[in-house]
Amino acid sequence: MNFVEELRWRGMIHSMMPGTEELLTKETVTAYVGIDPTADSLHIGHLCGVMMLRHLQRCGHKPLALIGGATGMIGDPSGKSQERNLLNEETLAHNVACIKKQLSHFLDFESDAPNKAELVNNYDWMKNYSFLDFSRDIGKCITVNYMMAKDSVKRRLNGEFQEGMSFTEFTYQLLQGYDYLHLYQTKNCKLQMGGSDQWGNITTGAELIRRKLGNEHQAYALVCPLITKSDGKKFGKTEKGNIWLDRNRTSPYTFYQFWLNVADDDAEKYIKIFTSIDKETIETLIAEHRQDPGRRILQKRLAEEITIMVHSREDYELAVEASNILFGKATKDSLVKLDEQTLLDVFSGVPKYELPKSDIIGTKAVDLLAEKTDCFPSKGEMRKMVKGGGVSINKEKLADPEMVISESDLVDGKYLIAQRGKKNYYLIIAK
Repeated sequence: MNFVEELRWRGMIHSMMPGTEELLTKETVTAYVGIDPTADSLHIGHLCGVMMLRHLQRCGHKPLALIGGATGMIGDPSGKSQERNLLNEETLAHNVACIKKQLSHFLDFESDAPNKAELVNNYDWMKNYSFLDFSRDIGKCITVNYMMAKDSVKRRLNGEFQEGMSFTEFTYQLLQGYDYLHLYQTKNCKLQMGGSDQWGNITTGAELIRRKLGNEHQAYALVCPLITKSDGKKFGKTEKGNIWLDRNRTSPYTFYQFWLNVADDDAEKYIKIFTSIDKETIETLIAEHRQDPGRRILQKRLAEEITIMVHSREDYELAVEASNILFGKATKDSLVKLDEQTLLDVFSGVPKYELPKSDIIGTKAVDLLAEKTDCFPSKGEMRKMVKGGGVSINKEKLADPEMVISESDLVDGKYLIAQRGKKNYYLIIAK
């Protein structure tokens, strides 16, 4: 497989240095993407870079995932309005371990293949590098004029952001450039990839290699476009913040729902970028989707592929089943299978009532739903709906409004889900 061609049809190339495509067609290339370890999980904003590494490995080249343990202590000014919080060593070590575990869902770190992935941490080669040595060996190779010409620096210095720029941040592109030089010398790494906002930092690294080692030493750059949504808003953010790959930060159900609910135009773009499905299959899926957008063929396949890749098939199947609780046919068994976080995610948008457990257990359903809560405006209306088969508790039809709620009716010993008609749900929580 031709790596550049693969990225090109997927819409994953924004810019690349001259000679990059030729290099990739004539030899097995080692390439890297840098990942900032400011959290103990990746979020979907990282996924385009991770998928570039995945496609690189599938095309026979060798991927390096560089964790910025040292540079993460400083913060990258590219596209940022303020400096990042600096992390201590213990936090960084924890974050690095968590990120590697997530990356192993996308990359082969374990096989005996010559192009197996490697994880490297720039803290390993920066921790004992003194400031004086760095200034002498690296600082003299790149002029201040060259560094100030970069867009990421100019925007901060020209007053686009009020905070200005510290010396610490100004040195960031030199530090990232040294990473490239180090990997070029120790791993024969000739290509750095990233998002288009990293173009300035990456080309500084390629220039440092040339100036430090000589013109015959060529290094290359390839960046993907920054992913946006069809409405122009930033990709990956929701009202609740980032969509994380860690199930403790974003449940598999919420993760699945994010992809299931993307717009049609975005689904056509995202299925190329965030899956490994081949071109012919994707073109068929897009054609089928355009014939009948209401079936959401693209969104369903996208959500399936990426949920399985990040979590597991079992998590995907549970997410589909959880989705059916609100939007399709489901049973009490489906409710009981849910872990607490997923249950709360499924019913996040419905009215909630918190009551002492003693106000729920031993209480008649009609009293609970029409008196202690206002799921129904009156007992008479509830009785009428029960008679017509329009009331359910925990997805089971309520036959008798006088039924007494018992401990066994509580899901997870704590929750009761009442349903009025097809679409009106209420979550009653025992305190």
